[in-house]
Amino acid sequence: MRPDMPADHTTEAERLLRTAAQYPEDREPLLLQAAAHLELAGARDRATGLYDTLLAASPERPHLVKALKAANLWEYGHEAEAHAIIDGVRAAAPLDPAPWEIVAETLESHDELEAAHDSFTTALDLLLSPDEEVPYPIQSLLVGRHRVRRLLGRDHDARDGLADRLHKADVSLDELHDPKRLWALGSDNPAELQAEITRLRAELGSYRTALSRPFPVAVLHWPEPELSELLAAYPALATEYPSHEAHLTQLEASLRDLASTGTPNLGIVTGTVPSYEAFAASEATTPSDANLLPQYATTLAARGRATPWPPSRNAACWCGSGKAYRECHGVA
Repeated sequence: MRPDMPADHTTEAERLLRTAAQYPEDREPLLLQAAAHLELAGARDRATGLYDTLLAASPERPHLVKALKAANLWEYGHEAEAHAIIDGVRAAAPLDPAPWEIVAETLESHDELEAAHDSFTTALDLLLSPDEEVPYPIQSLLVGRHRVRRLLGRDHDARDGLADRLHKADVSLDELHDPKRLWALGSDNPAELQAEITRLRAELGSYRTALSRPFPVAVLHWPEPELSELLAAYPALATEYPSHEAHLTQLEASLRDLASTGTPNLGIVTGTVPSYEAFAASEATTPSDANLLPQYATTLAARGRATPWPPSRNAACWCGSGKAYRECHGVA
């Protein structure tokens, strides 16, 4: 069977649904992945059913689920309902970049460019502080806004300049987002065609980079009660975790080291003893094996359990102290 056929996506959706039943704590991200595969398989009504199931269960990220549902509904003829949901998401002003990106790109794909531009801009007003680094999940909002502004013929502003500086490909964003690019596809000029091939290769490289990192590079965080329970049950892991304070310090240091080497899309996953024991059983090994810890972290990240790092300086710290990140582990 040829890869990426609808039947492949249906099979993957069914696998994810079985996994969600096996790991109820990861149900929401797994059902969202299953819904995405159902959309790709053309089973958009089934995908809507999954979104409705999630919304009925008070999901952790309701605005994300609503945005995905709206995007899906619009694609199979339910434009009015999709618009109503999108208006609700925009009015709610979530502090999560993902629903904003989905809403804006949905509006853009249906040629509602002014509304898309307003959505990208509002999201950045809410989520981006001018005095701190741009978190990985927010970078795509800058790129999307740049693209829409080029389509609208707007002059560059400071945020467009920031998007340009963050862009790593050989071909500039201005060139990639040039509205006149479609003309080159019908050209009989070899130079124009070669330039378009170069641009397409640059875009493909960016997409491949994103796809190679579908979930964050995540480090494992144990809340203090969970760590105490873990070490009481498996004292051999005390060499990995001499104390909870040392654990938090090492975790932050590891993330900063990864960031300093240019690793994008970093995150933190929170472990629980029952989940870790179940994972060890699924791997047919003992929870005392320290080599299992990074595998457990990667598995949690793959199930959508990672929290992006770093948080904004004024956001609550990832460690659960209740303090702002800048007061706890961040830069003052």
